[in-house]
Parts: sequence; C-alpha cells; structure tokens
Amino acid sequence: MEPTHYIIAIIGGFVAGIINTLAGNGSAITLSILTEVIGLPGNMANGTNRVGIMAQGISSLFNYKKNDKLHINRGKHIIIPTVIGAIFGVLVAVWVSNEQFKSVFRFLMIIILVILLVNPKKWLIPDGGKPLLPPVLMFIVFLLLGFYGGFIQMGMGVYFLATMVLLAKYKIAESNVIKIVVVSIYTIIVLAIFQYNGLIDWKVGAIMAIGQAAGGWFGASFASNYSKADLWAYRLLIFVVIAAIVKMFKLWTYLPFFN
Repeated sequence: MEPTHYIIAIIGGFVAGIINTLAGNGSAITLSILTEVIGLPGNMANGTNRVGIMAQGISSLFNYKKNDKLHINRGKHIIIPTVIGAIFGVLVAVWVSNEQFKSVFRFLMIIILVILLVNPKKWLIPDGGKPLLPPVLMFIVFLLLGFYGGFIQMGMGVYFLATMVLLAKYKIAESNVIKIVVVSIYTIIVLAIFQYNGLIDWKVGAIMAIGQAAGGWFGASFASNYSKADLWAYRLLIFVVIAAIVKMFKLWTYLPFFN
C-alpha cells in the first residue's frame, strides 16, 4: 500500500462507519476502495471488508450500551434467522462471484428509493402495530436477508431497515441497534470462514477498521443523544440510496460535461 492508500482507507472507513450505523450501504464505499484503489480481487475484498465491519459493530455497540440504548430482547426472533441465513450466505460467497448479485442490487435500490419517498410518515412515525406478515413468513424474510448479508453485505443495512420499519413495524433508531447486533454476530462467523479460505488481507482490513470503528462510535453517539436522529437517519438513507443508484447505473455519463 502507498501512503495515500492509508489515508483513503481510514477516511473512507470513517465515513462508511457513520453511514452503516445510521443507515446502511457503507460497504459500497469500503468495497470500492478495496477493489478500485488498493486493487484487491473481489472475493478477497469481500472478506477483508468484514474486518472493518466487525470493528465498527463493536465500537458502536459499546457506545449504545454506554448510553443505555442497547435493548435487544424484542429482537431475538429477528436475530436468529438472520444469523442462520448469513452463515449459508458466506459459504456460497467463498465459491461464487457476487457480480450477478450486483446487477440485481441496483434495481432493488430503485424500488427502495420509491418506497422511501412515497410515504415518509411510515418511516418516521411507525404505527407500532403487528408485523404485516405472519411469523413464519417473517422468519423466511430475515433468513433471506441474512443470506444476502453473508454473501455480499453491500446494501444489507438498507434492506434490513426497510424490512424492520415497513414490515416488522420498528422505529428506525431501534432497528439500527438490532441491525448492528445482527451484523456483528454473523460477522464473527463470516470472518472465520473467509480466514479459513485465505480470503482476508488483515493488514489492509486493520487499517480500514481504524476509520470504521471511529465512524461507528460517532454514529452511535449521534443516534443516542440527538432527538432528531430518526429524521437524519431517514435523510441519510435517501442520500445513500440515490448515491448507490447513480454509481451502479453510472448516471454521470449522461451529463454533457462528462462526455
């Protein structure tokens, strides 16, 4: 790694840590740095990316605990299927390229953006009612979410929040805490599997983890102490989804001054 790579990795990790804690899809930043700046192969970048995610999760959870925001009893039925799905997802990720999933990912992001913009009240003022789906179907939904998270991680936070708020009827702040618990648990297992298959560059991962841990701490502190954290998390979520769509579809190429 060149000296500039260290700076890019730490700053990019910090921004990704904040985004992942408050919204999701921060892995779009870290994976891009790992593949396009540092030059790691796809599967190696996928494994190395999990080092920073683990550091970010631990850091943010410590902060949530410090601020008495770590209440997960209500989310146990969500954590179990998501973790199980993630284990299967990472087993597939070790052997299969995720490029085909990326082509589906960009279209899913368009759907999420429409859902975000059509009825903001559903995101900011959840009715707190019963989940929209029966328990068995909710179990399957979180099992599939976990599989996706184990397989590629990128966008997992966005899809998880959408499911938690719109289907399971949780608030964004509460959803974020459960999301981080889930991701942290399955990332331990994911790291072990990637390491067993020699798909982690620990030096690069540790450097990026410095920034992600700091970003996770900052994001959790903001979410715990700011009364309008849900509103800003919602706005950040919209920004993240739009940025992902622009990047995945390369929309800047349609602008005259880029041609």
